Amino acid sequence: MQASIKILKKIGKYLQPLFFLSPYLTLFAIFFIFPFIYGILISFFNWDLFMPENTEFVKFGNYIKILFDNESIFYEYFWSGLKNTLLFVVISVPLLVIIPLFFSLLFDLEPPGYRIFRIILFMPTVFSISAVILIWKWQFYNNGGFLNSVLVKMGFEEVPFLLEQPWAWISILVVTIWWTMGINMVILGAGLKNIHKTLYEAASIDGASYLQTLRHIIIPALAPQMLIVVITTIIASFNIYGQPDLLTNGGPEFSTTVLMMRIRQLAIGINARPGIATAMSLCLGIIMITVSLIQAKVIKRIGDD
Repeated sequence: MQASIKILKKIGKYLQPLFFLSPYLTLFAIFFIFPFIYGILISFFNWDLFMPENTEFVKFGNYIKILFDNESIFYEYFWSGLKNTLLFVVISVPLLVIIPLFFSLLFDLEPPGYRIFRIILFMPTVFSISAVILIWKWQFYNNGGFLNSVLVKMGFEEVPFLLEQPWAWISILVVTIWWTMGINMVILGAGLKNIHKTLYEAASIDGASYLQTLRHIIIPALAPQMLIVVITTIIASFNIYGQPDLLTNGGPEFSTTVLMMRIRQLAIGINARPGIATAMSLCLGIIMITVSLIQAKVIKRIGDD
């Protein structure tokens, strides 16, 4: 009898955490695990939203269409959208790390009024994408836009910020940096506060310059925060959607039409192809995971060195 009671107590000890976690696990299963598995299943079907009886099992047909069948329009959608997405990732991620790092290093010196400027730089992160685009689109307009009005008054010609390349990408990049860099700045700033001041004093006594201190003390010490910042920034950049959709509408000539825009167009609507859309989503997810793992290894190696 006592042995049975002990066994029940041990079982209860292990089940107790699950009991408290059950609400979260239930919601996690409903809103993540089930949709994820369901999405994988859909990617193997020619899914018809309006006439489910016409749904056809095509095995890997959707993946073949987007990855290898260059005669398929979905092949063009996927690779052109991925190319534009990768272009944005390549140009945005370094800037979204370097610029917040610069301001974090500057504010760590605690110059006069640094708290106010830190709040000002962080404020845009609380805005929705719609509000951000509403603010910036007026700045970039050709007729009556603030920036072009200033340029004309200074004697320069108007710049087609939203109508020609490379200005369209530059506009998207400026908006993205202004909107999102505050979070990275706060994370890196918190990491700088954890660096013991004696390390700076030792470097100063040894005659190290600021650049040497940055290379051999600050950057290695910030490795954990840099890992978080780089991975989250890469994931956010791969998932870019609102900026090109609302700012340039994918133009000019589809040059800013990123993969997430193609996925959304194919996922819903009259001519929806959910099977193709989910196949594209899964391929994009695999690419994001691969790139994140590589980045994590590189940053860990830098921190160890």
